[in-house]
Amino acid sequence: MLSRLHIRNYVLIDSLDISFPGGLIIITGRTGAGKSILLGALNLVLGGKAGPEMIGSHGDGCVVEADFELRSDSPFKAFFEENDLEWNDGQITIRRTVSAAGRSRSFIGDLPVPVGVLSEIAADLVDIHSQQQTRILTDAAYQLEVLDRYAGCSADTEACRALWKRLSALRKDYAALQERMSRQQEELEFNAARLERLNAARLVEGELEELEAEQKRLSNAEEIKENLYTAINALSPEEGGGVLSQLKDASRAINRAGKYIPEAESLEERMDASRTELDDILSALEDIAGGIEVSGDRLQQVEERLSALYTLMKLHRVTTLEELIAVRDRLQAEFGGAESLEEQSEQLKAEIRRTEAEYNTVGERLAKLRRDRCVAFSEAIAGELRFMELEKATFRAEVSETAPGATGKDAVRFLFSADGTREIEVGKAASGGEMSRIMLALKAMMARYTEMPTMIFDEIDTGVSGSAADKMGSVICAMGRDMQVLAITHLPQVAAKGDAHYLVTKNEDPATGESVTGISEISGEDRLLELARMLSGSSLTEAAIRNAAALIQASQA
Repeated sequence: MLSRLHIRNYVLIDSLDISFPGGLIIITGRTGAGKSILLGALNLVLGGKAGPEMIGSHGDGCVVEADFELRSDSPFKAFFEENDLEWNDGQITIRRTVSAAGRSRSFIGDLPVPVGVLSEIAADLVDIHSQQQTRILTDAAYQLEVLDRYAGCSADTEACRALWKRLSALRKDYAALQERMSRQQEELEFNAARLERLNAARLVEGELEELEAEQKRLSNAEEIKENLYTAINALSPEEGGGVLSQLKDASRAINRAGKYIPEAESLEERMDASRTELDDILSALEDIAGGIEVSGDRLQQVEERLSALYTLMKLHRVTTLEELIAVRDRLQAEFGGAESLEEQSEQLKAEIRRTEAEYNTVGERLAKLRRDRCVAFSEAIAGELRFMELEKATFRAEVSETAPGATGKDAVRFLFSADGTREIEVGKAASGGEMSRIMLALKAMMARYTEMPTMIFDEIDTGVSGSAADKMGSVICAMGRDMQVLAITHLPQVAAKGDAHYLVTKNEDPATGESVTGISEISGEDRLLELARMLSGSSLTEAAIRNAAALIQASQA
């Protein structure tokens, strides 16, 4: 339950620190006193929208802090442990700050948390019913949620929602995969001929360079042979004037001179070494010349092969044979990848079938639970309405089959008739006061079937008066026995039933002349006079005071 609320510099609230007990808490005040401001501050600390307009005039920021006391076995404990938040035996403090720039920070205990965490917690901590919330009676999702709470199938609903989310994701993945496979198939058909041509080319790394070198040799074979034989002839000893022959003659002459000049002996050795080297060169030239082939056929084969490679490189927009081989390998891999995608497709289809089977099982169980409990639910709500002086009213929840979705295959409509004749959809049949009572009946039912610690009603009794208001007060009072209920009301019949009564006031700050909103608990004579004011207006009368005393006495009885 909400045990304490601290507010500083929020709109018209300068500083406020107030504690709340359990049970039914009544909050009253004149129109414009600031009850909505108080509710706005609570909504802010529970993750509502923040903005600079919330900052009051007594500083450059505002703070709202709320303390909650939860049972030690509360389901919230698991949430806190999963998110590494301090449980502190269920004593939870939530704080929200807003700067002048409109930026907010959120804390649970002393630990900063994303504002989304506050919103997630708030959904199960406090149920705030504002005057505008009556509109959700016509919302199909809300109607289904209420029935599910009563039917006790919330766990199946969550399981169904999780399965639907997974099924939707799988179907989306499958559709994307099919589109990818379709595109790939088109590409494969286009690339099949190209790959076949590349495979037929039998590409080999380094072949292009070898062919280009061979093409140069074959194209210039005659000139190469002529030059080689010129060099051979210049060296050949078989020709009388050859270099080797002349070196041999020179070596003999040096040998003869060496008989008289000792230093000439070394020159002879060098001459012999040169002759040996040239002899090796001559042998190499003869080998090369013998290997040079003058073949027009081979030249044509080489040029045709080069032309084929150049054409493929141009077609695939590459500049080297290695890049062309990479293109071939990539296309080959794509054909192999098509098989892999087909396997993925089959796996996804199998997973979709399994998930659909699980979803259908849960959906069928949900449908049965909803239909089995639908009549009892309708009778329970109709009974509450008759208690709140809609004696002839009928209420019926109608379950029908609809397209599969996150909550199963069922749709629910709330049908209502004020006089018990023709039932039509509740949003079209009920007046404002009737809508308030229907909403209260639903909230009372949900309070019995949920573990919501705190419920807040913001003038849910609008449009109701007299004994009907007294009956609504009794329903709210009964809810207060099982949970903490804060009821903002203008009706004394409701206000008289509270376990505690708080008065919201707006006063003028004598120092600044500004309006300041405050709240304080009242009891005894102060409470009696507030109820009398609610009965008679601005002028208190003895009759109003007597009526207020009678209301208090009746509520205590």
